[in-house]
Amino acid sequence: MSAIPPGVRPRRLPGARRTGRAALAGAVCAVLAAGLAGCGADEDPDAGTNGVGKLPPAKIQARTRAAAEHADTVHLTGNVVSKGLTYKLDMSLAEHGAKGELTTKAAAFQLLRVGNALYLKADAAFWAGEKSGASGAAQKLGGKYVKVPASDPVYRKFSGFTDKDTLLASLLGLRGKLTAKDRSTVGGVRTVRLAAGAGAGGVLDVSLEGTPYPLRLQRAGGAGVVRLGDWGRRVDLKAPAKDQVVDYGSQISGAH
Repeated sequence: MSAIPPGVRPRRLPGARRTGRAALAGAVCAVLAAGLAGCGADEDPDAGTNGVGKLPPAKIQARTRAAAEHADTVHLTGNVVSKGLTYKLDMSLAEHGAKGELTTKAAAFQLLRVGNALYLKADAAFWAGEKSGASGAAQKLGGKYVKVPASDPVYRKFSGFTDKDTLLASLLGLRGKLTAKDRSTVGGVRTVRLAAGAGAGGVLDVSLEGTPYPLRLQRAGGAGVVRLGDWGRRVDLKAPAKDQVVDYGSQISGAH
């Protein structure tokens, strides 16, 4: 191959400039096309999802209720307003029991239900209130698991927080005409938002990934916000050790 003499410019072959410009233009167009596709002007918001976002709102509600009913377990966290009281929930629920903690403005206590046996663990101050100032009994009950008699008002008051089907049925109710237009995320999971009464009747985020479980609920009337997760994850339930249990008999209190 002959060397190019000094000072002599290499001659560009005909068409090379046009080819280079065409390649550059093609690359720019490809980048712009990718960018426009990512901007989502015509992008399907449900692409790669479980498809429930394409369904009518009533069918989305039916699907998410069915998913919740068929799951063996769920973990609930958040705040619930009931009968004028605000409860902070942290409960793991299964088909035949539950465990977790409830917190109110006045007290915090643990709940455990194994089958029909309900146990409540709280400090002495809580039991002093339940026993209308019976400090001796309160000291005995404080820090122990108290096996709550089924006939006692305490059982009726708190057992609903340990019943998966009952609690979900009350929480997942939406009031008003349903719409499902918005998309969001809960814990990094894409959701479709099921709104009732333009949001005033509650807003439920339903998973667009995998099983269409309900993941977050804004309750109607500002009655709390609850997150639902760990669907189907095992919940270990067993009765407390005998030395940690106080069986108080047929009645704990008549105060509530």
